[in-house]
Amino acid sequence: MRHVLGVLGVLAAGVLLAVSAAMNWRFGFSLGRSELDGQIYGAASAAADCLKALVPFFFFAAIRNRVWSQAAASALVWVVVTTYSMTSALGHAALNRFDSTGHRAQEAQTYQDLRADLKRAEEQAGWIPQHRPYESVQSEIEGAKTQKAWSTTKSCTDATRKSSREFCQNYFALTAELAAASSAKEAEGRIAAINAKLKVAEGTPAMSEADPQAKVLTELASAFFPNIKIENVQMALTLFVALLLEIGSGFGMYVAFSQWRLYDRQSPAAPKWALAEADTAAAAVAAPATLTPVAVQTNKPRSGANDNRSIEIPLETQVAQVPAIEARPAEVHQAEPKVAEARFAAPAVRRLAPETNTERFYKENVEIRDGSSVTATELYEDYCSWCDSKNKEPAALPSFAREFAELGVKKEKVAGRVRYIGIALKSDMALEEATKSPTFGTVAA
Repeated sequence: MRHVLGVLGVLAAGVLLAVSAAMNWRFGFSLGRSELDGQIYGAASAAADCLKALVPFFFFAAIRNRVWSQAAASALVWVVVTTYSMTSALGHAALNRFDSTGHRAQEAQTYQDLRADLKRAEEQAGWIPQHRPYESVQSEIEGAKTQKAWSTTKSCTDATRKSSREFCQNYFALTAELAAASSAKEAEGRIAAINAKLKVAEGTPAMSEADPQAKVLTELASAFFPNIKIENVQMALTLFVALLLEIGSGFGMYVAFSQWRLYDRQSPAAPKWALAEADTAAAAVAAPATLTPVAVQTNKPRSGANDNRSIEIPLETQVAQVPAIEARPAEVHQAEPKVAEARFAAPAVRRLAPETNTERFYKENVEIRDGSSVTATELYEDYCSWCDSKNKEPAALPSFAREFAELGVKKEKVAGRVRYIGIALKSDMALEEATKSPTFGTVAA
């Protein structure tokens, strides 16, 4: 399930990154005076946007390794590329929103104009007098022109008699009716054309607001901000889209890859000689202890030459006071020189690469010891002292910590400090042995 979420997160972040890079490319392309200059600016803008998504990995890796100069440089690069990408995203989002809203506003205005033209055409059609169909009137006029009165009146220009005057009056009435029928026909054609355009516009944004989203948000925000305008809401929406792209493309990949734990490293197996030491120590602890009464010097004040005498302490008291390492069997003590010799003996397996200074320091100055731990600072300081004694250049702390972790030593954070568990420094053990109070043992009878 974790891998599925990681894949989905990477895909979503990749889409945001691709969109942001495309917007940056278009913005950079628009800066060039020629096509070649536009291609150069566009490629640089897209590369800067991709770098914006990679910088968080470099930044937090530098902080993890405590390389503060690289962390500062990463932060500076991220601020610059993000600011540049933000400006291009704002420009692109504003251009698209204002272009789309302007186009819808123009369509809405055109729709309103068509509605007004339709209303005027219908009103003009209502002013036309009653008339018969245009074809009927036209045919009747053509019939009147075939009559004898049409020729005797010289096309109704010389009507001197009563019959000719009546004929011409009827002709002129037909002509007026034909003109009304023609006007009505034109009005009907215009109304039909306007209705056809309005039918095409039905169900399109032209019948709504130019920016419905901004309109609704303005009405909702007016309850809290009475003086807010739709232009303010449009600007806020443009800024929000730019932030969505920049934050999503800048940190999306880093957040998505957290499912795979990029900085967790699989600890390799401990060296064979270290495992042999651990087995020997475990066998020594598991072996039954054979304790013999020993005599210890008392701390009573001296009163004479014979006061420095030895007394026997009960066996139970010795168990509580004598360290566990002194209670091991004699054969374990006898085997310790052999274990030490085997520890530094050449490995049976041929190494593909020479030993590093860290591995040599581990062999010479570190010993596996259950219940012990060493802080990272103490370990590194002892490593630097060892390098000084060997006339070697010590590695940086991040490199030393990385190489030491590859040896398989368990590392935990205790009380805010990093500690290596299960090991002890031989220099500390030697100091502990030197400061330990001497004891004198005698074999019991």
